[in-house]
Amino acid sequence: MHITIKNLLKINDKVKEKISSSSNIIKLPNIIAVSKTFKLEHIMPLINYGHLHFGENKVQEAVEKWTNIKKDNKSIKLHLIGRLQTNKVKIAVKLFDYIHSLDSKKLADKISFQQKEQDIKRKIFIQVNIGNEDQKSGISTDETLDFYNYCKQINLDIIGLMCIPPNNKDSSKYFEEIKKINEKLNLQELSMGMSSDYLTAIEKGSTFVRIGSNIFGQRI
Repeated sequence: MHITIKNLLKINDKVKEKISSSSNIIKLPNIIAVSKTFKLEHIMPLINYGHLHFGENKVQEAVEKWTNIKKDNKSIKLHLIGRLQTNKVKIAVKLFDYIHSLDSKKLADKISFQQKEQDIKRKIFIQVNIGNEDQKSGISTDETLDFYNYCKQINLDIIGLMCIPPNNKDSSKYFEEIKKINEKLNLQELSMGMSSDYLTAIEKGSTFVRIGSNIFGQRI
């Protein structure tokens, strides 16, 4: 059995154990295998095993790696977890099933336009700058409601919020805060949690966790 499959199974076991020990978790989360920077020989074992959710953070890299694979594997769901530049929206809307990094009205408008042009509707998360960090993208918590309403007006399918808590801080309180905002908006999905804190995120209601190094090892 390939090491990536063994790693995925270990994560699945930890997730199931967390769910069984917590009465707060009502939905089995989706594990996004973050395959950015890894070549196909590292990814194919998981595809052949039947894993469905994969994440990339650069549009061009994803096009080169995933265009043919997705043609042959219609059930695969590809997630854009990195920042989306407006000049890459046309390609991104065509390739990705989920976009996790919507962070401005300009980007929302571009996505809306391309969805109409291509007759496609993608599932989208609003990225919230939960720690109000200058170096990170995302809508401020105070602006999230207005931004969500704007996105609905232009017919975007907003399924939930996404956040990346500040480094070297207790992520639990940030996950709790984003969960409350998500609930106020009556959204069903939450994208939060990575290799270092995915179990905490799941306990706080995450339905999509983005796991890279715990599956594939350190970045190349």
